[in-house]
Amino acid sequence: MKKAIVLLSGGLDSTVTLAYALSEGREVIPVSFRYGQRHSRELEAAKAVTSHYGLKHHVVIDLDLSAYRKSALTSKDVKVPKRGSVSEIKEGIPSTYVPARNIIFLSIAAGVAETEGADEIFIGANSIDYSGYPDCRPEFFEAFEEALRKGTKAGVEGKAVRVVHPILRMTKAEIVLLGKELGAPLNLTWSCYEGGSMACGRCDSCLLRLKGFEEAGFKDEIEYEVVR
Repeated sequence: MKKAIVLLSGGLDSTVTLAYALSEGREVIPVSFRYGQRHSRELEAAKAVTSHYGLKHHVVIDLDLSAYRKSALTSKDVKVPKRGSVSEIKEGIPSTYVPARNIIFLSIAAGVAETEGADEIFIGANSIDYSGYPDCRPEFFEAFEEALRKGTKAGVEGKAVRVVHPILRMTKAEIVLLGKELGAPLNLTWSCYEGGSMACGRCDSCLLRLKGFEEAGFKDEIEYEVVR
């Protein structure tokens, strides 16, 4: 059985990606990060998802990204943008962008993969219904795999770890449908950029998630402060 690292934030996309990796017969090791994000709700969700699947080896890594003081996800001084609808999401890179986050996370995951003898890293990145992040694009992953081939022991020995992104070109609706098909515990996930008792329903992540559920023909089972 192939062993795989799965980057698990606790959100919708990463949970569906984990469910997909399991459905493909992988022995999964989830890796999550406590990096100074605005709230702990996502990490709590990640732990709930790993518990749901009975995964005993959940790697949680502590990072201090507090120096990233211009990101709304790592600084309380920067407000999370709130909007009335998906149509109000503007083009460009929003303030919720965390500089080099996927580069950092994937690099650490590659180290865990070498340590654990894993062949693959699964990541729930998406280049269709996403918020403009440059590290969620196909060309980024092509470049990162080349870096792994050149810059890791496994790579120079001809056994470079692959980066697998099964939902990269899916819409949010398609991701929801895949999650439902795989029986993923979507009710345990948390996508909101805020960390309240209920999802805010107005940040970009909430709006895209709600749009995905609506277009897929399902009701999102988590609670929202606002549903437009």
